[in-house]
Amino acid sequence: MPIVDAVVDCPVHDSFRVQAVAGMFDVAVGERTSRQFAVEVPSLDQSWQVGAIVGESGSGKSTVARAAFGKQLVRTARWPKQAALVDGFPKRMTAREVVHALTSVGLSSPPIWCRPYHVLSTGEKFRADLARAIVGRRPVVAFDEYSSVVDRQTAKFGSLALRKGIDRGQIAGRFVAVTCHQDILPWLRPDWVLDMNRGELTWRCLRRPQLDLRIHAASRDAWPLFAPHHYLDGQLNPCARCFVGTLDGQPAALVAVLNHFHVRRFRISRLVTLPTFQGVGIGSAMLDGVARWLAEQGAELITISGSHPAIVAHANRSNHWQFTQLLKTGRKPSGMFRQAWKTSAGRAVATFRWRGANVA
Repeated sequence: MPIVDAVVDCPVHDSFRVQAVAGMFDVAVGERTSRQFAVEVPSLDQSWQVGAIVGESGSGKSTVARAAFGKQLVRTARWPKQAALVDGFPKRMTAREVVHALTSVGLSSPPIWCRPYHVLSTGEKFRADLARAIVGRRPVVAFDEYSSVVDRQTAKFGSLALRKGIDRGQIAGRFVAVTCHQDILPWLRPDWVLDMNRGELTWRCLRRPQLDLRIHAASRDAWPLFAPHHYLDGQLNPCARCFVGTLDGQPAALVAVLNHFHVRRFRISRLVTLPTFQGVGIGSAMLDGVARWLAEQGAELITISGSHPAIVAHANRSNHWQFTQLLKTGRKPSGMFRQAWKTSAGRAVATFRWRGANVA
């Protein structure tokens, strides 16, 4: 493995205060000050996908990352103020490619995609910056100050979403997190960790933390928390039955169910995951959990129709769901849908049917 030998060197600007401080603490002041870091860093010839450089502030993380990865080291991107988030990506990318990049890091809410970067929450900005970094066609992306400005829950779930995207092949290239926070390591599961506090490189295989998702019936009063993040219009049918999934007691996702013109036939009408928990499979687990429960209660038919790429991808991958129909232009308003309800008219919609929890 190569040894990275990095030196931080800068002149000392002499002044009365500098001499005063030097005299107070008996510090020798020269014309220049320098600090050297010599550590092992894995080469690109070795087999690894994700790495991490961790350490306290001032331990030399950024210096070593810059020496090891050069122009591959990125920070927060510059975003246009007068444009939607999706328009802040390179012009060479198609809209489908931009959506793919955003969903791969767990930023899966279309309403957020259409807002300018500067109005997003800190957690949403964190994931947007990740998405911009991974589309740069770099063999390695070293992300400086990774998760430094977000709350720890967002950092953990964002790291888990990123790792899942890498494992599924949705994110190409290699990724190195440069961070002072070691709590993200079990969630990011790096193949190697360079601890700058000790100057030590270790290879490791961390086990992914288990998420304890609890699903329970809920009233319509839960809907306002989730409505702003649904990709349609935020309306909820008065006849809908709601189910909320919680993690550590906090609401994470909601599923709404309607009778499909028969007492034992059901349609999943709403599925929403809050931004903090997106990209880690919470929505998919909610969908399958509610469908499984409905089937145990005697449901003859359970369907879901939608166009969100994450839901379509999950249903296509899963043996528990069977593709039944694709409407390239959606469903035209008719009957009860002639009212104010927003339908799927004008957009492609795929329909899937629940096959059962025991299908291999």
